[in-house]
Amino acid sequence: MPGSVTISRHQETPTVDHADAERLASVLEECARLLTDSGADRLTEAQAAAVCGGRARRAEFAHWARGLAAQLRHSA
Repeated sequence: MPGSVTISRHQETPTVDHADAERLASVLEECARLLTDSGADRLTEAQAAAVCGGRARRAEFAHWARGLAAQLRHSA
């Protein structure tokens, strides 16, 4: 939602409201699932490369996404 995320160029920590933290955690978990799924929903290599910043590092990105989702859920 507009305005629910605050990011500063100073030393302050970015904040996300509870509802958006839950949404972001869900998106990250789904992205991780699509990267590692072995079924028809699995992202193609081109899609995985786009999501992973140019290189298809599926396992690394999925691990990071799941870890960040867990942190968001824990702190939300």
